[in-house]
Amino acid sequence: MAHDHDHSHGAADFGPAFALATLLNCGLVVAQIIYGLSANSVALLADAGHNFGDALGLMLAWGAHVLTRRRPTERFTYGFRPASILSSLVNAITLLIATGAIAWEAIRRLADPGEVAGMTVMIVAAIGILVNGLSAWLLMAGRERDLNIKGAFAHLVADAAVSGGVMVAGAAILVTGWTWIDPAVSLAVSAVIVWSAWDLLRESVRLSMAGVPSQIDPSAVRRYLETLPGAAAIHDLHIWAMSTTEIALTAHIVFPQGHPGDAFIAKVCHTLEHDFRINHATLQVELGDAGKCSLEPAHVV
Repeated sequence: MAHDHDHSHGAADFGPAFALATLLNCGLVVAQIIYGLSANSVALLADAGHNFGDALGLMLAWGAHVLTRRRPTERFTYGFRPASILSSLVNAITLLIATGAIAWEAIRRLADPGEVAGMTVMIVAAIGILVNGLSAWLLMAGRERDLNIKGAFAHLVADAAVSGGVMVAGAAILVTGWTWIDPAVSLAVSAVIVWSAWDLLRESVRLSMAGVPSQIDPSAVRRYLETLPGAAAIHDLHIWAMSTTEIALTAHIVFPQGHPGDAFIAKVCHTLEHDFRINHATLQVELGDAGKCSLEPAHVV
């Protein structure tokens, strides 16, 4: 029996936040390219490249956010909710690729850093911190419950960190005159970004493969269902993400004494949503009088 109710859960519309963050980042990219070339700063140009990838990532996340709010169709019976999972996966991959490009250019520049205009680097990097910090703040409220927004947020925080590193590099160059600091700081910041992006990539891959979301303990869910009054056994239990904000469950539960009633099933679905954040549960009641279910073996899906 399906647990049927509105799955929107009053989800906030972050479309305007995505739009403003995208515009801010596009403007920042133009400024960083212009002043990065004039200052001969690889750190600043690398930051511009990273922000360009960030702007693309924001647009992708924005598009996915819009798609998840569209109604299901005859062909797409879950709607377009999985688009948010694909967006978070692409965001994680592009974040790592962009960081790799920064590191590669920094390594190349270590051998021949050239002259760097430290003051220009500092000023533009400071603007980058403000723009990325504001953009991250716009999306901060949705990052805990939506992996798609978390991916965009991670991009922005990473960019703010890169800009912070670039600003430190500019100040250090002004004081010491050591231009090798510029690519060295880029390498250090790149390492930090890769470390922080790994969890996002891992969770995105898990959800795209219909794995159990990390915040769900499948053993705890199984124990709850097994201890339901009158339940003799449970099998064919599946838990997966329909989107970056919605989790689905299907299971067969054996009630030898008879069907427990619709009110009982509704109560179970309410508990699954309240205690486990599983908001789309479908439970099949079996009486056990038709023999062994073909889906009962654990290896059968």
